[in-house]
Amino acid sequence: MASTEDVKTSESAVSKIVNLAEEAKLASEGVKAPSSHALLSIGKSLVAGGIAGGVSRTAVAPLERLKILLQVQNPHSIKYNGTIQGLKYIWRTEGFRGLFKGNGTNCARIVPNSAVKFFSYEEASKGILWLHRRQSGNEDAELTPLLRLGAGACAGIIAMSATYPMDMVRGRLTVQTEKSPRQYRGIAHALSTVLKEEGPRALYRGWLPSVIGVVPYVGLNFAVYESLKDWLIKSKTFGLVDENNELGVTTRLACGAAAGTVGQTVAYPLDVIRRRMQMVGWKDAASVVTGDGKSKASLEYTGMVDAFRKTVRHEGFGALYKGLVPNSVKVVPSIAIAFVTYELVKDVLGVEMRISD
Repeated sequence: MASTEDVKTSESAVSKIVNLAEEAKLASEGVKAPSSHALLSIGKSLVAGGIAGGVSRTAVAPLERLKILLQVQNPHSIKYNGTIQGLKYIWRTEGFRGLFKGNGTNCARIVPNSAVKFFSYEEASKGILWLHRRQSGNEDAELTPLLRLGAGACAGIIAMSATYPMDMVRGRLTVQTEKSPRQYRGIAHALSTVLKEEGPRALYRGWLPSVIGVVPYVGLNFAVYESLKDWLIKSKTFGLVDENNELGVTTRLACGAAAGTVGQTVAYPLDVIRRRMQMVGWKDAASVVTGDGKSKASLEYTGMVDAFRKTVRHEGFGALYKGLVPNSVKVVPSIAIAFVTYELVKDVLGVEMRISD
């Protein structure tokens, strides 16, 4: 159960988001309605973002599952002790299917999440650029890295909040094994069970550290990627720009990898705390979380600050980075593939991405 302080902070954050949305609505009253061509472009952007998210997550599903297992496993009953050992243990005890457990749920969540995130970023970028040009009086002004960070953060908060209940149950589905006392049978069953036994607030357990983590993670991903692309195109460094003044797939892949590395390193402790908070209140929890036999039960947390404090006190500062190695191996190709797939699909669909004056 989240603490009162966390709940108040969460409600305040939601209120701010709602207020910003209302202000944006009022500010757009003078803007003409989008044409059918614009709506088609928006639809294509959503499709491209959804495909990018599904492809990238499926490609690294075994590492994603191992990361979560390392983050939440009971410290008194260690089963997964590193990337190679962990993958071998999953293969030995659960077989090939075990490596991809939870991937279907993850794809069901990440496809709409990625679609909304990419679309929201482009729309937020257009709005921020319009305001920036009006305030500066320069119709040729471009987005700065700081403004891109703001657009990326807005996109991340919107997408994450819209799909958070699915992420919460996805975390539990991912860590349960055949030895778990009780099995969730899928997304719908997990959502209904949590709602019935733990209440609606449980579906947003860990939401606050997720929101805080959005700023460095998603924001820096977008800002670093877009800034690297622009710098390489304008400076024409190393001859990476082709005759059409565009970067090749390999170069864009490298830009996405650099962006993912920066974002995940800064935000990782918040991701660990989020996953641990999601396990709180789980009746008949998976043995990975509770431990086996004489092992002590997993810790209970009253909120984000309490989770940080107990994690560091009982397991040391290094516990905040459990699973960082498989996540580092995972996030670089995952983010890179997501960005490149998005742009390739966008090009195939003929999406017009230029920001009009």
